[in-house]
Amino acid sequence: MVLILSCSGDTTDQGPVNNLKPSNLSIDVEIAGQSSENPNGDGSGEVNLTFQAANATLYKILIEGQLKESTSNTLSYTFTDEGTHDYSIVVSAYNQGQFISKTISVTVYVEELIGLIWSDEFNNRSLDLNKWNYETGTGVNGDWGTGQLDRATDRSENISFQNGIIDADGGCLVITTRDETFMDREYTSGRINTRDKGSWGPGHRIVARVKASGVRHQGQGFAFWMMPQEKPVTVDAIMWPQGGEIDIMEYVGSIPYHNLGTVHYAWEWQNNQYQDWNHGHLGGYYSYETQQTPNPEEPGYGNFPPPENDPNAGSSGFHEYGIDWYDDRIEFFVDDSIYHIHYLKDGGAYTVDGQDEKSVELVDGRRVTISEYSNHFDEWHPFEHKMYAILSAGVGGSDYTYGGPIVPEAQFPCSVYIDWVRVYKME
Repeated sequence: MVLILSCSGDTTDQGPVNNLKPSNLSIDVEIAGQSSENPNGDGSGEVNLTFQAANATLYKILIEGQLKESTSNTLSYTFTDEGTHDYSIVVSAYNQGQFISKTISVTVYVEELIGLIWSDEFNNRSLDLNKWNYETGTGVNGDWGTGQLDRATDRSENISFQNGIIDADGGCLVITTRDETFMDREYTSGRINTRDKGSWGPGHRIVARVKASGVRHQGQGFAFWMMPQEKPVTVDAIMWPQGGEIDIMEYVGSIPYHNLGTVHYAWEWQNNQYQDWNHGHLGGYYSYETQQTPNPEEPGYGNFPPPENDPNAGSSGFHEYGIDWYDDRIEFFVDDSIYHIHYLKDGGAYTVDGQDEKSVELVDGRRVTISEYSNHFDEWHPFEHKMYAILSAGVGGSDYTYGGPIVPEAQFPCSVYIDWVRVYKME
Protein backbone atom coordinates (compact mmCIF):
# COMPACT_ATOMS: atom_id res chain seq x y z
CA MET A 1 0.00 0.00 0.00
CA VAL A 2 1.40 3.39 -0.98
CA LEU A 3 0.57 6.44 1.11
CA ILE A 4 0.89 9.84 -0.58
CA LEU A 5 1.37 12.44 2.12
CA SER A 6 0.65 16.13 1.93
CA CYS A 7 3.63 18.44 2.30
CA SER A 8 4.00 20.80 5.21
CA GLY A 9 6.28 23.26 3.48
CA ASP A 10 7.82 24.33 0.19
CA THR A 11 10.95 26.45 0.40
CA THR A 12 13.43 27.51 -2.23
CA ASP A 13 16.81 29.12 -2.04
CA GLN A 14 17.24 32.82 -2.83
CA GLY A 15 19.66 32.30 -5.75
CA PRO A 16 19.00 33.33 -9.34
CA VAL A 17 16.06 31.71 -11.08
CA ASN A 18 16.61 29.91 -14.38
CA ASN A 19 15.08 27.09 -16.34
CA LEU A 20 17.29 24.49 -14.62
CA LYS A 21 15.70 25.11 -11.26
CA PRO A 22 13.93 21.97 -9.93
CA SER A 23 10.16 22.17 -9.71
CA ASN A 24 7.08 20.08 -8.98
CA LEU A 25 8.63 17.97 -6.23
CA SER A 26 6.43 15.03 -5.28
CA ILE A 27 7.04 12.40 -2.61
CA ASP A 28 5.44 8.99 -2.16
CA VAL A 29 5.88 7.00 1.04
CA GLU A 30 5.34 3.27 1.45
CA ILE A 31 5.32 1.88 4.99
CA ALA A 32 6.14 -1.83 4.97
CA GLY A 33 3.14 -3.97 5.89
CA GLN A 34 0.72 -1.06 6.02
CA SER A 35 -2.94 -2.09 5.92
CA SER A 36 -6.28 -1.09 7.35
CA GLU A 37 -5.49 -3.29 10.35
CA ASN A 38 -1.92 -1.94 10.62
CA PRO A 39 -2.07 1.68 9.44
CA ASN A 40 1.44 2.41 10.73
CA GLY A 41 3.10 -0.69 9.32
CA ASP A 42 3.91 -4.25 10.30
CA GLY A 43 6.38 -3.37 13.05
CA SER A 44 9.53 -3.71 10.96
CA GLY A 45 9.97 0.08 10.81
CA GLU A 46 10.85 -0.06 7.12
CA VAL A 47 9.84 2.90 4.95
CA ASN A 48 10.40 3.25 1.20
CA LEU A 49 10.48 6.75 -0.30
CA THR A 50 10.00 7.63 -3.95
CA PHE A 51 10.51 11.25 -5.04
CA GLN A 52 10.44 13.09 -8.34
CA ALA A 53 11.07 16.66 -9.47
CA ALA A 54 11.52 18.25 -12.86
CA ASN A 55 15.16 19.18 -13.65
CA ALA A 56 16.49 17.50 -10.49
CA THR A 57 19.84 15.72 -10.69
CA LEU A 58 20.34 15.01 -6.98
CA TYR A 59 18.14 14.50 -3.95
CA LYS A 60 19.11 15.05 -0.31
CA ILE A 61 16.99 13.52 2.41
CA LEU A 62 17.13 14.60 6.07
CA ILE A 63 15.75 11.84 8.27
CA GLU A 64 16.29 11.41 12.04
CA GLY A 65 19.13 13.91 11.91
CA GLN A 66 20.94 11.98 9.17
CA LEU A 67 21.54 13.56 5.75
CA LYS A 68 21.42 11.04 2.92
CA GLU A 69 21.83 11.52 -0.84
CA SER A 70 20.21 9.77 -3.79
CA THR A 71 20.42 10.05 -7.56
CA SER A 72 17.98 7.19 -8.15
CA ASN A 73 14.73 8.83 -6.94
CA THR A 74 14.33 6.24 -4.16
CA LEU A 75 15.47 5.64 -0.60
CA SER A 76 14.76 2.86 1.89
CA TYR A 77 15.09 3.57 5.59
CA THR A 78 14.36 1.58 8.74
CA PHE A 79 13.23 3.30 11.92
CA THR A 80 14.29 1.50 15.10
CA ASP A 81 12.71 3.39 17.99
CA GLU A 82 10.17 0.97 19.40
CA GLY A 83 6.52 1.91 19.61
CA THR A 84 4.51 4.31 17.44
CA HIS A 85 6.22 7.60 16.63
CA ASP A 86 5.74 10.56 14.31
CA TYR A 87 8.69 11.55 12.11
CA SER A 88 9.44 14.48 9.82
CA ILE A 89 11.34 13.84 6.60
CA VAL A 90 12.77 16.68 4.50
CA VAL A 91 13.45 15.96 0.82
CA SER A 92 15.39 18.50 -1.27
CA ALA A 93 15.76 18.34 -5.05
CA TYR A 94 18.97 19.91 -6.43
CA ASN A 95 20.34 21.03 -9.76
CA GLN A 96 23.50 23.13 -10.12
CA GLY A 97 23.20 24.57 -6.63
CA GLN A 98 19.52 25.46 -6.87
CA PHE A 99 16.99 23.46 -4.90
CA ILE A 100 13.48 23.11 -3.63
CA SER A 101 12.50 21.31 -0.43
CA LYS A 102 9.41 19.67 0.98
CA THR A 103 8.69 18.25 4.42
CA ILE A 104 6.44 15.27 5.01
CA SER A 105 5.22 13.66 8.20
CA VAL A 106 4.92 9.92 8.67
CA THR A 107 3.77 7.75 11.57
CA VAL A 108 5.58 4.43 11.94
CA TYR A 109 5.15 1.52 14.33
CA VAL A 110 8.19 -0.54 15.41
CA GLU A 111 7.61 -3.77 17.30
CA GLU A 112 9.34 -4.14 20.64
CA LEU A 113 11.93 -6.90 20.48
CA ILE A 114 13.71 -8.61 23.36
CA GLY A 115 16.79 -10.77 22.98
CA LEU A 116 19.13 -11.17 20.02
CA ILE A 117 18.28 -8.57 17.37
CA TRP A 118 21.46 -8.38 15.25
CA SER A 119 24.46 -10.62 14.74
CA ASP A 120 27.18 -11.71 12.38
CA GLU A 121 28.57 -15.18 13.00
CA PHE A 122 31.14 -14.86 10.17
CA ASN A 123 30.33 -18.29 8.76
CA ASN A 124 29.94 -17.31 5.09
CA ARG A 125 33.63 -16.74 4.21
CA SER A 126 32.90 -13.25 2.89
CA LEU A 127 32.02 -9.90 4.41
CA ASP A 128 28.27 -9.25 4.60
CA LEU A 129 28.05 -5.81 3.00
CA ASN A 130 24.46 -5.47 4.19
CA LYS A 131 25.92 -5.21 7.70
CA TRP A 132 29.48 -3.94 7.30
CA ASN A 133 31.56 -1.37 5.43
CA TYR A 134 35.25 -1.60 4.66
CA GLU A 135 37.13 1.39 6.03
CA THR A 136 40.36 2.14 4.21
CA GLY A 137 43.10 4.76 4.34
CA THR A 138 44.95 6.41 7.22
CA GLY A 139 42.18 8.33 9.00
CA VAL A 140 42.43 11.56 10.93
CA ASN A 141 45.65 13.50 10.34
CA GLY A 142 47.04 10.54 8.40
CA ASP A 143 47.57 8.46 11.54
CA TRP A 144 44.05 7.48 12.65
CA GLY A 145 44.36 10.20 15.29
CA THR A 146 46.65 8.07 17.47
CA GLY A 147 50.00 8.20 15.70
CA GLN A 148 49.50 4.81 14.02
CA LEU A 149 51.76 3.81 11.14
CA ASP A 150 49.41 1.55 9.18
CA ARG A 151 47.23 1.97 6.11
CA ALA A 152 43.93 0.06 6.26
CA THR A 153 42.99 -1.84 3.11
CA ASP A 154 40.11 -4.00 1.91
CA ARG A 155 42.46 -6.70 0.58
CA SER A 156 42.18 -10.34 1.61
CA GLU A 157 45.69 -10.02 3.03
CA ASN A 158 44.20 -7.82 5.78
CA ILE A 159 40.58 -8.98 6.03
CA SER A 160 39.80 -12.65 5.49
CA PHE A 161 37.76 -15.56 6.81
CA GLN A 162 38.80 -18.91 8.21
CA ASN A 163 37.14 -22.07 9.45
CA GLY A 164 38.53 -24.62 11.86
CA ILE A 165 39.93 -22.23 14.47
CA ILE A 166 40.26 -24.09 17.78
CA ASP A 167 37.54 -23.12 20.31
CA ALA A 168 35.63 -20.98 17.79
CA ASP A 169 31.87 -21.49 17.59
CA GLY A 170 32.06 -21.51 13.79
CA GLY A 171 33.88 -19.54 11.13
CA CYS A 172 35.97 -16.50 12.05
CA LEU A 173 36.64 -13.09 10.60
CA VAL A 174 40.42 -12.60 10.56
CA ILE A 175 41.90 -9.09 10.68
CA THR A 176 45.65 -9.05 10.06
CA THR A 177 48.33 -6.37 10.26
CA ARG A 178 51.41 -6.83 8.09
CA ASP A 179 54.92 -5.45 7.87
CA GLU A 180 54.96 -4.64 4.14
CA THR A 181 55.37 -1.71 1.81
CA PHE A 182 51.99 -0.64 0.46
CA MET A 183 51.43 2.75 -1.17
CA ASP A 184 52.92 5.27 1.29
CA ARG A 185 53.17 3.01 4.35
CA GLU A 186 55.35 0.23 5.71
CA TYR A 187 52.48 -1.48 7.54
CA THR A 188 48.96 -2.50 6.49
CA SER A 189 45.88 -3.27 8.54
CA GLY A 190 42.14 -3.91 8.28
CA ARG A 191 39.04 -2.31 9.73
CA ILE A 192 35.30 -2.59 9.17
CA ASN A 193 32.30 -0.74 10.59
CA THR A 194 28.49 -0.82 10.64
CA ARG A 195 27.97 2.88 9.92
CA ASP A 196 24.55 3.55 8.35
CA LYS A 197 23.83 -0.20 8.51
CA GLY A 198 23.60 -0.94 12.23
CA SER A 199 23.65 1.38 15.24
CA TRP A 200 22.49 1.02 18.81
CA GLY A 201 22.11 3.05 21.98
CA PRO A 202 20.73 2.69 25.50
CA GLY A 203 18.80 -0.52 26.09
CA HIS A 204 21.24 -2.82 24.31
CA ARG A 205 23.94 -5.37 25.08
CA ILE A 206 26.71 -5.21 22.46
CA VAL A 207 29.31 -7.99 22.57
CA ALA A 208 32.00 -9.63 20.43
CA ARG A 209 33.91 -12.89 20.92
CA VAL A 210 37.55 -12.27 20.04
CA LYS A 211 40.92 -14.01 20.21
CA ALA A 212 43.74 -11.49 19.82
CA SER A 213 46.33 -14.22 19.37
CA GLY A 214 48.84 -12.21 17.34
CA VAL A 215 48.86 -9.14 19.58
CA ARG A 216 51.90 -9.84 21.73
CA HIS A 217 54.38 -6.95 21.31
CA GLN A 218 54.40 -3.21 21.90
CA GLY A 219 53.05 -1.43 18.84
CA GLN A 220 50.42 -4.07 18.05
CA GLY A 221 46.78 -3.51 18.94
CA PHE A 222 43.16 -4.43 18.29
CA ALA A 223 39.93 -2.64 19.18
CA PHE A 224 36.19 -3.27 19.22
CA TRP A 225 34.65 0.16 19.64
CA MET A 226 31.81 2.53 18.77
CA MET A 227 31.45 5.97 17.19
CA PRO A 228 28.39 8.25 16.80
CA GLN A 229 25.77 7.48 14.19
CA GLU A 230 23.47 10.33 15.19
CA LYS A 231 24.18 14.06 15.29
CA PRO A 232 22.36 17.29 16.13
CA VAL A 233 20.12 18.49 13.30
CA THR A 234 21.88 21.87 13.39
CA VAL A 235 25.22 20.54 12.08
CA ASP A 236 26.28 18.74 8.90
CA ALA A 237 28.64 16.42 10.78
CA ILE A 238 29.67 15.84 14.35
CA MET A 239 33.37 15.90 15.08
CA TRP A 240 35.50 13.94 17.54
CA PRO A 241 35.46 14.18 20.49
CA GLN A 242 32.13 16.07 20.64
CA GLY A 243 30.26 12.99 19.39
CA GLY A 244 31.78 10.66 21.97
CA GLU A 245 33.45 7.26 21.61
CA ILE A 246 33.07 3.96 23.46
CA ASP A 247 36.01 1.54 23.48
CA ILE A 248 34.58 -1.85 24.42
CA MET A 249 37.81 -3.73 23.79
CA GLU A 250 41.19 -2.03 23.51
CA TYR A 251 43.84 -4.69 23.70
CA VAL A 252 47.49 -3.87 23.01
CA GLY A 253 50.61 -5.99 23.08
CA SER A 254 52.36 -3.58 25.43
CA ILE A 255 49.83 -4.39 28.20
CA PRO A 256 49.19 -8.07 27.44
CA TYR A 257 47.50 -9.01 30.71
CA HIS A 258 44.78 -6.35 30.65
CA ASN A 259 41.95 -4.99 28.51
CA LEU A 260 40.87 -1.35 28.61
CA GLY A 261 37.24 -0.17 28.42
CA THR A 262 36.87 3.58 27.98
CA VAL A 263 34.53 6.44 27.13
CA HIS A 264 35.85 9.52 25.30
CA TYR A 265 34.09 12.91 25.26
CA ALA A 266 34.60 16.67 24.89
CA TRP A 267 35.01 19.35 27.53
CA GLU A 268 33.53 22.09 25.33
CA TRP A 269 31.26 22.28 22.30
CA GLN A 270 33.78 23.14 19.57
CA ASN A 271 32.33 21.20 16.66
CA ASN A 272 34.50 22.58 13.87
CA GLN A 273 37.68 20.50 13.70
CA TYR A 274 39.62 17.66 15.25
CA GLN A 275 40.81 19.07 18.58
CA ASP A 276 42.74 16.85 20.96
CA TRP A 277 42.93 19.61 23.59
CA ASN A 278 39.17 19.24 24.00
CA HIS A 279 39.42 15.52 24.70
CA GLY A 280 38.40 13.92 27.98
CA HIS A 281 38.31 10.21 28.77
CA LEU A 282 37.46 7.85 31.61
CA GLY A 283 38.55 4.23 31.42
CA GLY A 284 38.95 1.09 33.45
CA TYR A 285 41.31 -1.88 33.05
CA TYR A 286 40.35 -5.54 33.28
CA SER A 287 42.76 -8.18 34.57
CA TYR A 288 42.41 -11.53 32.80
CA GLU A 289 43.99 -13.20 35.86
CA THR A 290 41.74 -11.79 38.59
CA GLN A 291 38.71 -10.96 36.38
CA GLN A 292 38.30 -7.50 37.90
CA THR A 293 39.97 -4.09 37.99
CA PRO A 294 43.65 -4.72 38.76
CA ASN A 295 45.61 -3.40 41.71
CA PRO A 296 47.24 -1.02 40.92
CA GLU A 297 44.43 0.11 38.65
CA GLU A 298 46.82 1.48 35.96
CA PRO A 299 49.08 -1.46 35.02
CA GLY A 300 51.38 0.42 32.63
CA TYR A 301 53.38 -0.89 29.69
CA GLY A 302 55.62 -3.93 30.12
CA ASN A 303 55.79 -7.72 30.51
CA PHE A 304 55.60 -8.37 26.78
CA PRO A 305 55.58 -10.66 24.96
CA PRO A 306 53.68 -13.06 27.23
CA PRO A 307 54.61 -16.75 27.11
CA GLU A 308 52.72 -18.77 24.52
CA ASN A 309 49.31 -19.86 25.82
CA ASP A 310 49.71 -17.96 29.08
CA PRO A 311 46.11 -18.10 30.43
CA ASN A 312 46.54 -14.71 32.10
CA ALA A 313 47.21 -12.95 28.77
CA GLY A 314 44.37 -11.81 26.54
CA SER A 315 46.08 -13.28 23.48
CA SER A 316 45.83 -16.87 24.71
CA GLY A 317 42.17 -17.54 23.97
CA PHE A 318 38.72 -16.32 23.03
CA HIS A 319 37.00 -13.84 25.34
CA GLU A 320 33.64 -12.08 25.17
CA TYR A 321 34.02 -8.29 25.29
CA GLY A 322 30.88 -6.26 25.73
CA ILE A 323 28.81 -3.52 27.27
CA ASP A 324 25.35 -3.39 28.79
CA TRP A 325 24.12 0.09 27.84
CA TYR A 326 21.42 1.41 30.18
CA ASP A 327 19.69 4.79 30.22
CA ASP A 328 21.87 5.98 33.10
CA ARG A 329 25.09 3.97 32.76
CA ILE A 330 27.29 1.71 30.64
CA GLU A 331 28.61 -1.49 32.23
CA PHE A 332 31.79 -2.87 30.63
CA PHE A 333 32.43 -6.61 30.97
CA VAL A 334 34.75 -9.38 29.83
CA ASP A 335 33.29 -12.90 29.97
CA ASP A 336 30.37 -11.47 32.01
CA SER A 337 32.70 -10.05 34.69
CA ILE A 338 31.89 -6.36 35.12
CA TYR A 339 35.02 -4.25 35.66
CA HIS A 340 33.98 -0.68 34.73
CA ILE A 341 30.66 1.09 35.34
CA HIS A 342 30.35 4.49 33.69
CA TYR A 343 27.47 6.77 34.68
CA LEU A 344 26.10 8.96 31.89
CA LYS A 345 24.64 11.70 34.07
CA ASP A 346 25.26 13.34 37.42
CA GLY A 347 24.23 11.64 40.60
CA GLY A 348 24.83 7.97 39.95
CA ALA A 349 25.91 5.63 42.72
CA TYR A 350 29.47 6.14 43.99
CA THR A 351 29.66 9.56 42.27
CA VAL A 352 29.56 13.27 43.07
CA ASP A 353 27.24 15.54 41.08
CA GLY A 354 28.74 17.84 38.49
CA GLN A 355 32.19 16.31 38.29
CA ASP A 356 34.02 13.99 35.93
CA GLU A 357 35.61 11.52 38.25
CA LYS A 358 36.84 7.97 38.61
CA SER A 359 37.47 5.66 41.54
CA VAL A 360 37.78 1.97 42.28
CA GLU A 361 35.09 0.51 44.53
CA LEU A 362 34.19 -2.94 45.80
CA VAL A 363 30.97 -4.11 44.14
CA ASP A 364 29.77 -7.54 45.30
CA GLY A 365 33.27 -8.13 46.63
CA ARG A 366 35.02 -7.32 43.34
CA ARG A 367 37.17 -4.35 42.33
CA VAL A 368 35.22 -2.26 39.81
CA THR A 369 36.18 1.06 38.25
CA ILE A 370 33.38 3.61 38.71
CA SER A 371 33.34 6.74 36.55
CA GLU A 372 30.99 9.62 35.76
CA TYR A 373 30.69 12.05 32.86
CA SER A 374 28.75 15.17 33.77
CA ASN A 375 27.57 16.36 30.31
CA HIS A 376 29.49 19.60 29.87
CA PHE A 377 27.33 21.24 27.19
CA ASP A 378 23.69 21.28 26.15
CA GLU A 379 24.24 20.79 22.40
CA TRP A 380 24.84 17.04 22.60
CA HIS A 381 24.97 14.32 25.24
CA PRO A 382 26.87 11.64 23.31
CA PHE A 383 26.11 8.56 25.37
CA GLU A 384 22.36 9.02 25.07
CA HIS A 385 22.46 8.44 21.29
CA LYS A 386 23.06 5.60 18.87
CA MET A 387 26.55 4.57 17.82
CA TYR A 388 27.87 2.18 15.18
CA ALA A 389 30.39 -0.62 15.78
CA ILE A 390 33.98 -0.85 14.54
CA LEU A 391 36.48 -3.71 14.44
CA SER A 392 40.02 -2.53 13.75
CA ALA A 393 43.65 -3.55 14.06
CA GLY A 394 46.56 -1.12 14.14
CA VAL A 395 50.32 -0.71 14.29
CA GLY A 396 52.12 1.86 16.42
CA GLY A 397 51.02 4.88 18.41
CA SER A 398 52.46 8.21 19.48
CA ASP A 399 53.38 8.98 23.09
CA TYR A 400 52.18 5.57 24.20
CA THR A 401 48.68 6.02 22.83
CA TYR A 402 46.99 2.92 21.48
CA GLY A 403 49.69 0.30 20.86
CA GLY A 404 52.64 2.58 21.53
CA PRO A 405 55.80 2.85 19.42
CA ILE A 406 56.49 -0.35 17.50
CA VAL A 407 59.40 -2.40 18.84
CA PRO A 408 61.89 -4.13 16.50
CA GLU A 409 61.08 -7.60 17.81
CA ALA A 410 57.36 -7.32 16.98
CA GLN A 411 56.29 -10.29 14.86
CA PHE A 412 54.17 -10.05 11.72
CA PRO A 413 51.78 -10.97 10.27
CA CYS A 414 49.70 -10.31 13.39
CA SER A 415 46.21 -11.83 13.20
CA VAL A 416 43.13 -11.42 15.38
CA TYR A 417 40.16 -13.82 15.17
CA ILE A 418 36.60 -12.56 15.63
CA ASP A 419 34.17 -15.43 16.22
CA TRP A 420 31.02 -13.32 16.22
CA VAL A 421 29.45 -9.95 17.01
CA ARG A 422 25.99 -9.89 18.63
CA VAL A 423 23.55 -7.22 19.75
CA TYR A 424 20.75 -7.92 22.22
CA LYS A 425 17.76 -5.81 23.18
CA MET A 426 17.63 -5.80 26.97
CA GLU A 427 14.38 -5.97 28.91
